[in-house]
Amino acid sequence: MTLEAFLISTGLVAVAEIGDKTQLLALLLAARFRKPWPIIGGIFVATLANHALAAGLGAVAAAWLQGPWMRWVLGGLFLAFAAWALIPDKLEDDEAPAPRPGASIFWTTTVAFFFVEMGDKTQVATAALGAQFQNVLLVAAGTTVGMMLANAPVVLLGDAAAGRLPLKLIRSLAAGAFALIGLWILIFG
Repeated sequence: MTLEAFLISTGLVAVAEIGDKTQLLALLLAARFRKPWPIIGGIFVATLANHALAAGLGAVAAAWLQGPWMRWVLGGLFLAFAAWALIPDKLEDDEAPAPRPGASIFWTTTVAFFFVEMGDKTQVATAALGAQFQNVLLVAAGTTVGMMLANAPVVLLGDAAAGRLPLKLIRSLAAGAFALIGLWILIFG
């Protein structure tokens, strides 16, 4: 079950992140600063912190709110994520942060990514995965790897890669993955 928590968390977030607002932020930061490694480092640190908090809150909620109805809540959440995944995200160019005088690209990225991820579908999904698996370490590690799999190539390849991705198909695949997990929890949970 432990490897399952890591692999499902990784795959689900990697697919769900394609075309997400934080991925668009990664693209804007890459275009604005043209220094991929501090941006990738900032994304990693922000995601790890944000998703560790989310997975922890999910695990605490699951331990505190035990009962047979919990599977209905989790299953329903994943079905809601499926619908949410079909909605394209937008991030306006003027929303991309500019570094303040004396601030580094790494810290600008870290702070921006942390706050843009708040309430995002991948953060909420991380909380639900934390509740489902009740393994904060593996869920946070998996969702962070998933975010890096989706965002590092965008930072490294920039517009060339992002413009060629079939975003509608990817959103549909993410929605399907969320729906399958939701149904699995409802039927077998």
